[in-house]
Amino acid sequence: SMSKGVLYMILSGLCFMIVNFFVKLLGSQNSASLIEGLQQYPAHELVLARSIISLILSLAIIKRKKLPIFGNNKKWLIARGVSGTIALTIFFYTLHYLPLALAAVIQYLAPIFTVFFAILILKENVKKIQWLFIGISFSGVGLITFSKLYGIDLGENISLEWLFLGIVAAVFSGVAYVSIMKLRTTDEPISIVFYFPLIAAPTMVVFCLFDFVMPVGIEWLLLLIIGIFTQFAQILMTKAFHLGSASVIAPVQYLGAIYAYLVGFFLFEESLSWIIDIGIILIIFGVLANTVLRNK
Repeated sequence: SMSKGVLYMILSGLCFMIVNFFVKLLGSQNSASLIEGLQQYPAHELVLARSIISLILSLAIIKRKKLPIFGNNKKWLIARGVSGTIALTIFFYTLHYLPLALAAVIQYLAPIFTVFFAILILKENVKKIQWLFIGISFSGVGLITFSKLYGIDLGENISLEWLFLGIVAAVFSGVAYVSIMKLRTTDEPISIVFYFPLIAAPTMVVFCLFDFVMPVGIEWLLLLIIGIFTQFAQILMTKAFHLGSASVIAPVQYLGAIYAYLVGFFLFEESLSWIIDIGIILIIFGVLANTVLRNK
């Protein structure tokens, strides 16, 4: 089950990367070189689009399985929905204002916070040597994050404000992931997924009252892709946390840094410095070492 959990998390990361690509495409000023004539959408409208689709799909599955609509452990389901909504909204904004690879890498601080919250809330045990490998992964993210503080050129116009908000998003993602783990003995994965759009959709409607952009043409298809692949990603991620411990499953998400780096470089022509290259190498080394050790 542990190996299956790791596989689910890898597939979830691929689905999230597809979502992140289209979010970047619909929010970036540089997307015209890929698809001409695309409108720019505010991040909260993209969250609303994926939430509506996820809400419809989740509700249909819940009814087909004859599950209670509002689940069992409502306290932790609400915690998962609220923390996930905050994390995703901020993360979508960072995708608009930071290079794709950097925004994704900052978000991958989340597994560090997940392990931390799992120790406090779930009383999970983490071996001492695992802290070394987690520390190596964290040092890779830290190298990228804090280089800006020392005036080092990272290859793009990067704002400290969005770097900080990216870390805030990672903290709330950690809360969301631990909530998922807390719910794995009380609620079905689809019920856990359902609470995110249940809370996010009405919240984002309020924000969209001020700057709504009406989709046209192919943009409807792109928004649909965001919603559908979000559903796949959420279900796979939730199943992964149902099958394994935070110290193994959560760090596997760091593999998404590779996806983000490649997509950013080849499709968005993002020019990043050697510092980010070294940071990604440290992250991946720490993740693989941690996973191999825990599986043994």
